[in-house]
Amino acid sequence: MTRAEPVGLPAQPFRVSFVCTGNICRSPMAEVVLRDLAAQAGLERALRVDSAGTGDWHVGERADHRTIAALERAGYDGSRHRARQFEPEWFRELDLVVAFDRGQARILRNWAHHSGELDKVRLLLEFEPEPTGIVDVPDPYYSDDAMFDRVLEMIERSTTALFRQLAPALRQGIR
Repeated sequence: MTRAEPVGLPAQPFRVSFVCTGNICRSPMAEVVLRDLAAQAGLERALRVDSAGTGDWHVGERADHRTIAALERAGYDGSRHRARQFEPEWFRELDLVVAFDRGQARILRNWAHHSGELDKVRLLLEFEPEPTGIVDVPDPYYSDDAMFDRVLEMIERSTTALFRQLAPALRQGIR
């Protein structure tokens, strides 16, 4: 995932996109969490974070009200989020594309044009610091507030572990 930048030019930000189904529950949570981690570490300029959905059902809408509420309970602000759909041409601009379940990863890999783009697609729980054997982050959409909180906790653990992997290179300006 690292690329050498031409000598004398500032390093470009490392670009991460979180992708779930509708871009109103899981991916906005991860986007907000990773942005917050980068800001706390003073690395917000070294990391560009966004999110999208594989589907277009919610394009332009805010995050689900339960997503916003779960984020608020955990001390985050997800109120500015607007859903959008992932576009395959974005692969060129991204360094890492993180899906929440195998179905989303399969869709993203089908949209990839070559092996370099395929290699950018990862599942969030691949970064889980204490693997439990669970591969997919459950979609809380058809559940209750407690499930949104549990999903946010899963996302926080794995996103924090991802950030810990990225932070040393971001501090050195290496991509």
